[in-house]
Amino acid sequence: MKLNLIIPKQLKTAYYKEIDLYLIALENNNFTVAWYHLERSHIIGQSYPIEHTYSHWLMLKFGLNQKDTSEVFGQLLRLVVGGWKSFINHVPHGNTGGANVPPLRKMPIPNDIKIIFNTK
Repeated sequence: MKLNLIIPKQLKTAYYKEIDLYLIALENNNFTVAWYHLERSHIIGQSYPIEHTYSHWLMLKFGLNQKDTSEVFGQLLRLVVGGWKSFINHVPHGNTGGANVPPLRKMPIPNDIKIIFNTK
């Protein structure tokens, strides 16, 4: 069994680029774009416990900011169970991480993110 502890450099760079784009969109009150970048950060980081948990933490904060109770409760659930599944790489790849998506549903990975994954 492979334990995922540290995100590879090229994934870390892409992950934090999405976080930066999220923060810029959030500052500009462009909530749709902000959420889009949070979802992408989740897809990139979900196999690594720190990044996975941080994406869900930001989603929780976003849900609180938007006063979206279903997102808040969904993220609380994901924060409890999501991180430990990353350690053993037992995550539904491509899942965008929001409460509007079942937590165990695999989803298509965007092509540009697939390219990043394939350059490990």
